[in-house]
Amino acid sequence: QVQLVESGGGLVQAGGSLRLSCAASGRTASNNAMAWFRQGPGKEREFVAAIRWRGNSTYYADSVKGRFVISRDNAKNTVNLQMNSLKPEDTAVYYCAADQNPIILDLQRLREYEFWGQGTQVTVSS
Repeated sequence: QVQLVESGGGLVQAGGSLRLSCAASGRTASNNAMAWFRQGPGKEREFVAAIRWRGNSTYYADSVKGRFVISRDNAKNTVNLQMNSLKPEDTAVYYCAADQNPIILDLQRLREYEFWGQGTQVTVSS
């Protein structure tokens, strides 16, 4: 089992920045990738960004490309999401997820991930 705890959410004005962190504990040695998803009011949960636990590959949704940066610290078992140039449409609950599948199929797919955090609220005011 892996436990994921997000932090860093809050209220920010449009154009501002926030940094989210996700601390992983438990059987993290089996992590192959970690990701951030978000769910806005009345919307389905959607992919934001992912990073492979080995190597430097990162992946982003088109809506955040160039504004958000995902990074990891393997020694601390944390994954971060630096969010810049925030827009009101970025308002959502942001979830951290961990993938321990031996074969990665699609890092943008919700079902790829076995473990999820409780989420942290990000609100961007106009």
